[in-house]
Amino acid sequence: MSYKVPVGDINFNLKVMGLLKEIQELSAFEEITDDLVDAVIEENSRLVEDVIAPLNVVGDQNHPVCQDGAVTLSKGFKEALQLHSEGGWQALQHDPEYGGQGFPKLLATVLSENLNAANMAFALCPVLTDGCIEAITQAGSEEQKQRFIPPMVEGRWTGTMNLTEPQAGSDLARLKSKAVRQDDGTYRISGQKIFITWGEHDGAENII
Repeated sequence: MSYKVPVGDINFNLKVMGLLKEIQELSAFEEITDDLVDAVIEENSRLVEDVIAPLNVVGDQNHPVCQDGAVTLSKGFKEALQLHSEGGWQALQHDPEYGGQGFPKLLATVLSENLNAANMAFALCPVLTDGCIEAITQAGSEEQKQRFIPPMVEGRWTGTMNLTEPQAGSDLARLKSKAVRQDDGTYRISGQKIFITWGEHDGAENII
């Protein structure tokens, strides 16, 4: 499957319709020049078009395999995850204090859209990893941040989502699973989850 990143549309929406200029005026992003943004989009487009998009067909024709409780990804997906991590794409929008690159989320959102448009099956892994990082950033203790965020930013660990339940589907109002805090600070979890997106695979050292 071929996919061409709409670079012209991206630049128009970022620089004309969007708030990129205003964001660049903030002290935290004063080094994010137009030239740097262009270079990031160009490099990301190369990865998406040459590596990620072609895996659509591969994934359809060679499904992941579950054997003895372990899942082996479709051919090429593990290597693509590695290239994605080595390129620093998982780290792009996250806090440099934990190994991120500190780019504005506006740019990261555009690049995430490229991934989703090219290959949603692949894109869900980095998207869910971003979600885990953000959840821990907002609600985690400093100890948890130091423990979990750096390996996810590096791409060595990936994130998953545990939403769907048999009686509820994805209707949040009908979920029944509970996490009850115990005296020792841990949580006792009860409930049942199904369809765990990227919940098991051989493309990471650990899954959060």
